[in-house]
Amino acid sequence: MNMEPEYKPRKWRVLGTTPARRDGIDKVTGQAKFGDDVHLPDMLHGKVVRSPHPHARIKSIDISKAMAVPGVKAVITGADFPPLNQAVVAAGEGGSVSMQDIADNCIAKHTVFYDGHAVAAVAAENPHVAEEAAALVEVEYEILPFVQDVREAVKDGAVVLHEDFVPGAFLFPTQKALPNAGRLQLAVGDVEQGFKDADIVVEREYTTATVHQGYIESHITTCRWDSEDHLTVWTTTQGAFAIRDFL
Repeated sequence: MNMEPEYKPRKWRVLGTTPARRDGIDKVTGQAKFGDDVHLPDMLHGKVVRSPHPHARIKSIDISKAMAVPGVKAVITGADFPPLNQAVVAAGEGGSVSMQDIADNCIAKHTVFYDGHAVAAVAAENPHVAEEAAALVEVEYEILPFVQDVREAVKDGAVVLHEDFVPGAFLFPTQKALPNAGRLQLAVGDVEQGFKDADIVVEREYTTATVHQGYIESHITTCRWDSEDHLTVWTTTQGAFAIRDFL
């Protein structure tokens, strides 16, 4: 007698149903491996020093006190990074970015562009030592004017953040419209005729905040550079190929 259960092809239905999440059990029981679960022997830990100002020029950075803390292995600033070209490369999901813009966002070189912009980073034997040393990094700023919303940013005479801003692309290349922004315009058909043919025209102005998905894991990156000159990176991202190309 054949005791094997009869195989019945599953008919997938999503709308109006609650599909089974095959990864759910592992995640809620702590079995799933996330970026923060990667621990290597003799691993160093990093702590980032961030700007408290939305727009400022970096006049000087003194890392001497941080370097003197026992257990600190390195302290880096923007001066440790070489300039990149303005090459626009694919960023995944139909977009592209300027590599120089990405580099400037990772760590400030001469100017900070937002509250929280990284200006230095400490690597130490454990996260507590890294945090202690990061607090000893002394940064002298020259505070600059800033804008806080789109309306202020597009006014004549608005503060210019990026003198050499290079727009990237999303689906199609963007055009430089303002010193701080690019513009992407998608159009189809005759808009004016559409208004004439419409039975009702409703005009409103809406303001909304940036909306972004919420992750259930911390943003973590762990790297191992071995004696064979191979660099292995574990990081939290849904765009593994884009991150590899950026690196």
